[in-house]
Amino acid sequence: MCLALPARLVERRGADEAVVELGGVKKTVSVALVPDAVPGDYVIVHVGHAIGRIDPAEAERTLALFAQLQQAQASQQAQQEANA
Repeated sequence: MCLALPARLVERRGADEAVVELGGVKKTVSVALVPDAVPGDYVIVHVGHAIGRIDPAEAERTLALFAQLQQAQASQQAQQEANA
């Protein structure tokens, strides 16, 4: 199974590269498939390539769901460690 994540484009670097931010982590990705993306846009990133733009509201909902999942996993792990 493949997973693509929404990330906010923060800087363009030439025609085919840009910097995106996801969860405080910045990464350089190819934007060859979304040449019209500009800083502030949300893009879907898969294995180092922005493969499309996404609506900001949809991106925020998706990122919020990932944050909830991360919290639930951390809580479950803490509970397991407390019971061990």
